[in-house]
Amino acid sequence: MACDLTTGSRCPQRHIDIADYRYPLPEERIALYPSAERDASKLLVYRGGEVRESCFARLGDFLPADTLLVMNDTKVVHARLVFHKGVDAASVPEPAALGARIEIFCLEPLRPVDIAQAFAARGEVEFLCLIGNNKKWKGGDLCMTFTAQGRREVLRATRLGAQGDAFAVRFSYAADLSFSEVLEASGKVPLPPYIRRQAEDTDAGRYQTVFARHDGSVAAPTAGLHFTENLLAALTEKGIAQARLTLHVGAGTFKPVKEGEIGGHAMHREYVSVPAATVAALREAVAAGRPVVPVGTTSMRSLESLYWWGVSLLDAPKETAVLASDAAGLSAASGGDGAEMPLFELAQWTPYETYGGRLPYPPAQVLSALSDYLRDTGAEAVSGYTALMIAPGYPFAFCRGLVTNFHQPQSTLLLLVAALVGDGWRGVYDYALAHGFRFLSYGDGCLFLP
Repeated sequence: MACDLTTGSRCPQRHIDIADYRYPLPEERIALYPSAERDASKLLVYRGGEVRESCFARLGDFLPADTLLVMNDTKVVHARLVFHKGVDAASVPEPAALGARIEIFCLEPLRPVDIAQAFAARGEVEFLCLIGNNKKWKGGDLCMTFTAQGRREVLRATRLGAQGDAFAVRFSYAADLSFSEVLEASGKVPLPPYIRRQAEDTDAGRYQTVFARHDGSVAAPTAGLHFTENLLAALTEKGIAQARLTLHVGAGTFKPVKEGEIGGHAMHREYVSVPAATVAALREAVAAGRPVVPVGTTSMRSLESLYWWGVSLLDAPKETAVLASDAAGLSAASGGDGAEMPLFELAQWTPYETYGGRLPYPPAQVLSALSDYLRDTGAEAVSGYTALMIAPGYPFAFCRGLVTNFHQPQSTLLLLVAALVGDGWRGVYDYALAHGFRFLSYGDGCLFLP
């Protein structure tokens, strides 16, 4: 779908009316708890325009035998920290004496800006945070106590200043722990806002995929929650290859589209890292004509962003092929020799407004360029930030299907599904509502093979 840039008009995608992606979702259809067993969830299969239902444990029965399944191995951190005024490092007041409750929700690191370095930092770190009940925080530091390795420890929060609707906060502590370990011991699981209950002990395990490896998300890649080690092994036995990448899911994934047309919606920006082994697996699958099916919308955004990063390598002179921006505050990823590699960056509308809604290069050529980049730089992964919005009219480069959950009405995630299957999403959602499927993060799964 081409865009007429010569007349200054916007791309058609900017004028998509979000009201066209509305459907009735009764509150009682939102799953507040996961199924008793991960792979016991229901599975809705949409293939060739037909809908049928099964059990998630039978996913391999519906995937083509030569599928490459790509999963997001990000790990959810305990990003919600509850402080009370009146707590200090020297004393632990009785519950009745606690002051106002102030909740700090960690969004993304500021110092160090690199996600891995921030969670590995010891003693002090700065994060961009949302602050609940901020008006009660008149000044001074907040303290909370927690127990780690059998010892009472203290975490101190210092508010540094506002950044839009969020705040920079410095966290400091004396314990010999990484910040990841501090959050694990002191924080709470950041359940989505539509799960209207407090996090419970069981959520620490169930709101995490079995293949989670890299700290950094404040929300789970929920399509992956249905997988078990047994199911992964069964898929391997069927010849269904699996690859991993990392997208650290931000709180912006829950940001509603408030504008009538989606052109007024600012897409959230998230960090992505695609290992060299996954680039190689993807290159092999594309060359052989095998279907690539991402697990979850985050994996799909990552794979499609990878294509456009590769396009930047083909478009730009060799010495400026990697798009890094110190002005944007971007960090650097380590190459195989320990050298720092700049990060790629993809804006929300680039595929539509720069490339007219078309693929400028064949996917195989792009993957060849990415492979050359990895070989020439010694980097272990292709990494960067993406704000890509996948909406109807998007030209898919790699993805030929999708394993996902059921998404909120009028959300960017539903737009992504509609981009893949067209108006077929309506029949799928109508069927799911009529046949007892459970919705959203802890709900049932579906497989789209359009």
